[in-house]
Amino acid sequence: MSFASLVLILGILLNGANLLIQIFFIIMFSDLEMDYINPIDLCNKLNRLVAPELMSHSTMTILFALTGQWMLTILNLPLLIWNVRSVINKTHILDATEIFRQLNRYKRDTFVKIAHYLILFFVLLYCMIKSLIQEE
Repeated sequence: MSFASLVLILGILLNGANLLIQIFFIIMFSDLEMDYINPIDLCNKLNRLVAPELMSHSTMTILFALTGQWMLTILNLPLLIWNVRSVINKTHILDATEIFRQLNRYKRDTFVKIAHYLILFFVLLYCMIKSLIQEE
């Protein structure tokens, strides 16, 4: 198994983890809307998951660039730029005092990330299968 295939397998695992994190975000946002959780608990739970999601996505993009997977790198760049911009603007951390005013924006951003990670999952799966078949 080549290094590129291992990177693709790692990419699928990291992408799957990021997809599950974003689905958890949506579930928690709906719990907040239904008043099953208070804003402070929501922000404490979700803010712990922001850094791992950002780090895994940036690691995945860098690994794709280093292994010459240019299509996957280009596919990941828009979300990477969006994440970097949110860190620079300090909008990546949820604030309990602003959560109700910003809830629609947070939900929209999360749905966009879910769509991106879902598309990327199937593209990665295709690339991994193609890479493994070409090795034989």
